[in-house]
Amino acid sequence: MNQEIQNPANQKLPLQGAGGAREKILAAVLQNQPALQNLPDITFVKGDVEGAQERYITTLTTIGGKVFKVNSFDEIKALIPTHFDASKRVVSTLPQLSDIAELNQGEPIDPHSLEDIELSIIRAHFGIAENGSVWVTEDLMGQRVLPFICQHLAVVIDAENIVPTMHEAYQRIGLIKYGFGTFIAGPSKTADIEQSLVLGAHGPRSMTVFLLG
Repeated sequence: MNQEIQNPANQKLPLQGAGGAREKILAAVLQNQPALQNLPDITFVKGDVEGAQERYITTLTTIGGKVFKVNSFDEIKALIPTHFDASKRVVSTLPQLSDIAELNQGEPIDPHSLEDIELSIIRAHFGIAENGSVWVTEDLMGQRVLPFICQHLAVVIDAENIVPTMHEAYQRIGLIKYGFGTFIAGPSKTADIEQSLVLGAHGPRSMTVFLLG
């Protein structure tokens, strides 16, 4: 392509060879490409499965949560009135707890009707020892807001379903289809209110995990 420049006499003169120079530069770039290399191996070292449960308990306790080891839902039922105000509204997605809690399994309801929940009890797919969190998808929540609108949150997970690190967690959920899912770790926290740690500012004031089995 020819380009035009102006000489001092304001006469337009063609700038020859601009297109040829461009082609030479592109050809030189193509001739000096680095050799192809294989993608790096990103296989990670798996965490210690043996001590995962105890590390999970330590981590969750450190960030403000509580953990109880139980062998049955009857043990959970016995612990609820001793650690929570059972006279207030208790909602659960678990049929096994329907005699101590209002059952909610995702039926269409007015969202405003959930504003006074004292305790929500739900299941989680698994826990992560690295950060004390649990992985929950909407099929286990009943209502998406249920784990967050309550004053206190209790989560039931099978004791063997604890993975050491987030690497294993993402491997588990990577190929699963779900509409909504989230990691929940401990009670709600914020430290931007007068630079002081506040629990329950934007969600549950406490989180309790029941390790079942």
